[in-house]
Amino acid sequence: MIRILKAGDPALKGIMNRHSVGREEAAARVAGIIKAVRAEGDQALCRFAAEFDRVELKPAGLPVAAEEIEAAYRQVDDEFLNSLSLAAKNIEKFHRRQVVNSWFETGEDGIIVGQLVHPLARVGIYVPGGKASYPSSVLMNAIPARVAGVPEIVMVTPPGRDGSINPFTLVAAAEAGVSEIYRAGGAQAVAALAFGTQTIRRVDKITGPGNLYVTLAKQQVYGTVDIDMLAGPSEVLVVADAGADPGYIAADLLSQAEHDEMAAGILITPDEHLAGVVAVELERQLAGLSRSGTAARSVEDYGAIIITGDIDEAVELANEYAPEHLELMLADPFQWLGKIRAAGAVFLGQYSPEPVGDYLAGPNHVLPTSGTARFYSPLGVDAFIKKTSVISYTRPALERAAGSIIKLAEVEGLDAHANAVKIRIKDKIGR
Repeated sequence: MIRILKAGDPALKGIMNRHSVGREEAAARVAGIIKAVRAEGDQALCRFAAEFDRVELKPAGLPVAAEEIEAAYRQVDDEFLNSLSLAAKNIEKFHRRQVVNSWFETGEDGIIVGQLVHPLARVGIYVPGGKASYPSSVLMNAIPARVAGVPEIVMVTPPGRDGSINPFTLVAAAEAGVSEIYRAGGAQAVAALAFGTQTIRRVDKITGPGNLYVTLAKQQVYGTVDIDMLAGPSEVLVVADAGADPGYIAADLLSQAEHDEMAAGILITPDEHLAGVVAVELERQLAGLSRSGTAARSVEDYGAIIITGDIDEAVELANEYAPEHLELMLADPFQWLGKIRAAGAVFLGQYSPEPVGDYLAGPNHVLPTSGTARFYSPLGVDAFIKKTSVISYTRPALERAAGSIIKLAEVEGLDAHANAVKIRIKDKIGR
C-alpha cells in the first residue's frame, strides 16, 4: 500500500532525499572491471561476458555483422516498423530545432569574435539488452547525435545467452544511423568505449541509460571521455487537483513503478478524497500487471501521496523534488507551467501521459533523475557538439585595448601576460 502523508510530515525528508544508498562496494568492483579492460582489452570483455551475461564470446564475435542486421529486419513486424518510423520522425523534427551554427561578429578597428560549432567525431551509446528490448533508447540517443552531425555512432549492448542481440534493438539502430554495434554490456562496455580495446576504438562521449554498475563506470571514466549524465532510477511526480481522473493517475504512477523496484511514483494533491481513491486504484491496477512484484515493491518503498494545502504548495514541493517526469493534471496546466523551475520533462493535462514522451512525442526521454533536474538538462543535440571561441584583433584594435589588458594582467601579477601585449606595441607605449 502506498503511503499517504501530509505536507510537513518529517517522513517527507526521506522522500525528497531519495536513493542515497551506499555505493562504495559497487564502485570498487567497477574500478576493478575498468582496470582489467584497460589492461586486457577484448579478452577482459569476453571474460566478463561469460561471468555476467552467461555467454561465451571470442573477440571476433564482439562486432555485430551486417548479415545479423538484415536478419533482424525479417524478424520484426510491419506495425513495429511503422511505429518506429513515426517515433524517429518526431524525434528528429524536435531535435532539429536545437541545432546551432557557427557565428562571427565584427567590432571596431577590425575586431572579429565568434564561435565555431563542430560535432563530436565519435560517440558511444549504451543500450540495455539481454532479454529486454529498448529500441526507444536507441532512437533517443542516436538521432540527436546524427542530427548534430556526428560521423561515427557506436552502440554497445549486452547480448542474450545465445550471443544474439534483440532484433528490435538492431533494427532501431539501423534506422537511427548507428555505424557500429558491439556485443558488450555493463561497466566493461563503458570501459571499452572510454579507453578502447583491440576491436573497439575509443569514443569522445558516452551516453545512454544503464544499471548502477553502468552509471558508476560512466562516473569513473568521466574526464577521459565526456558523459551525458549520471542517471538513477526512473521517477514520475504528478500534481493533480480534484478534477483529475484517479485511474489515469494510478496508471501513470505504475508506468514508472514497473521499471525498477527503486523507481519512484509520487502524487501531490490538495484533495484528500482524490488521494484515497488513487490509493485504492493503485491496488486494483497492480493486480493486473505482468511485473506486479516489481511495481508493488516500488510503490511500497518509494511511492507516496502527499496532501498539501493548495496547488501552490504542491508546485513548490514538485520544484523541490525536481523530478525526471512531472505531470500537471490540473484544470489549466498552462497557468502553472511558468512556476515550474526544476523538472526533466513536463506533461500537461489529462491526455499527456508520460509514455507519450517515452516513445513518440519527440522530446528526448534521457532525462535527469534523483533531483539533478535542478542543474541538468535532457539529452539533446548540444550534447553531441563542441564549441570553439574565435578571436581576431588588428594592430589598431590591440593598441586601443592595450592599457586595459596590461592593467588587468599586472593586477593579477602576470608580467608575461602584460609583456605579450607590450612587445607588440612598444613603439606606441614607449616601454
